[in-house]
Amino acid sequence: MHILSKFLSGAACAFCLSLTAAPAAAQNCPRGDLDERFCDADGDLIADIPADASQLIDPDTLIFAYTPVEDPAVYKEAWSDFLTHLENETGKSVMFFPVQNNAAQIEAMRSGRLHIAGFNTGSNPLAVNCAGFRPFTIMAGEDGSFGYEMEILTYPGSGIEKVEDIKGGQLAFTSPTSNSGFKAPSAILKADYDMLPDRDFEPVYSGKHDNSILGVANKDYPAASIANSVLARMLKRDVVKADQLVSIYKSQTFPTTGYGVVHNLTPELQDKIRNAFFSFDWAGTSLEEEFSKNGEAQFIEITYKDYWEVIRKIDAANDVSYACQ
Repeated sequence: MHILSKFLSGAACAFCLSLTAAPAAAQNCPRGDLDERFCDADGDLIADIPADASQLIDPDTLIFAYTPVEDPAVYKEAWSDFLTHLENETGKSVMFFPVQNNAAQIEAMRSGRLHIAGFNTGSNPLAVNCAGFRPFTIMAGEDGSFGYEMEILTYPGSGIEKVEDIKGGQLAFTSPTSNSGFKAPSAILKADYDMLPDRDFEPVYSGKHDNSILGVANKDYPAASIANSVLARMLKRDVVKADQLVSIYKSQTFPTTGYGVVHNLTPELQDKIRNAFFSFDWAGTSLEEEFSKNGEAQFIEITYKDYWEVIRKIDAANDVSYACQ
């Protein structure tokens, strides 16, 4: 499956326009799966910072976006204390950009309108390869533990007691770029249960994890694959009740949202942004108030090459291509 064949439709059409309008980078450089605009001379699988100073940007206002889950207004407030810290560390104004879907977020970075972002697990490879995203950190607990699991949920009395019972019915995914909302369950259902969408069940797309969770809780969907980190926050906020949902499958642990910058910010500015993440004191902040519901308490340093290896393997199992056109 070519990932963009499903990804670039409907609201994602603006992304298509940005692909054709994007300027080309130097042609003679190693790049692996990266778009032709980028180089990867050091082999770390992410776009190098341009050596040509004329290709670097140093904006007066930095635009930050968090992965589109749940109500964007909730997360604008949750990130407010961190963004104030980011302003102090960089000397720049910082604006929160509330994105509605993964396509809009990737398109914004690729077209130069987004500088700092948290991309969800499944979107990271596409953001890295098509938009020049350079992830360097994820959230973790006090003990350094991190990650989440994909769960398949149903509701009490649905008649679904195990994964095989989904056959002949409907399963809600979130979007084709989501790891736990599409790619991981697709690979697992195919490999472990010989179950394929359209052949064995009807796939539907809710757009976001909270939509899928609410859809099951309200009995709009008989089953859905979701990230349990989102579920945990929704339960803590009393958006849904535990007795409305039944989990019939739980996966291995995956890396959570990856945070980073667009590749062509000046090196000095990229360093200041990195330092802002790692010097942020969570205690008593709006970020702690929201993300401690997941047990998260700090930012830890990561590399895309190592931490996203399992996600790239899932993509390979799904025949996903990172081609941008």
